[in-house]
Amino acid sequence: MRRLNLPEYSFRIAGEEGKETIFDPIRRKHVKLTPEEWVRQNFIRYLTDVGKYPPGLLAIEVMSPFNKLKKRVDILVHNREGKPVMIVECKAPEVPINEKVFDQIACYNMGFKVPYLIVTNGIEHYACKIDTDTNSYAFLLVIPLYDELVNSRVCTG
Repeated sequence: MRRLNLPEYSFRIAGEEGKETIFDPIRRKHVKLTPEEWVRQNFIRYLTDVGKYPPGLLAIEVMSPFNKLKKRVDILVHNREGKPVMIVECKAPEVPINEKVFDQIACYNMGFKVPYLIVTNGIEHYACKIDTDTNSYAFLLVIPLYDELVNSRVCTG
């Protein structure tokens, strides 16, 4: 798989070339290794290893509750009370991060109403903080650590 703009991690990969699976520690099972899954698994490791996000508070491929969409959120992060606080949308490395991708994650967020959004293709990563009071957003310079995320005013009420 392609080298990403993330630290290098080791993974449990099984199967023959073209039919590989990768072990997802959050879902506790092997899943088909696609370019998007490669980004998702690397980003999960980044969140848990670098950002200190508790693995038990991450959910993978969660159905969007908005408008009966049959769409799944790639990674949904919860605070310690179980409230969703961040959505991560993962794309394959060759997929450009553009307005269409941001429209997609914004649509997902209509159902979850989380204060943080991240979009990544493994090469580029964009994090936004949503201000529901002013109906605006601001791009962040860095992806927040878990403690910073859950201790911010927008995640604690």
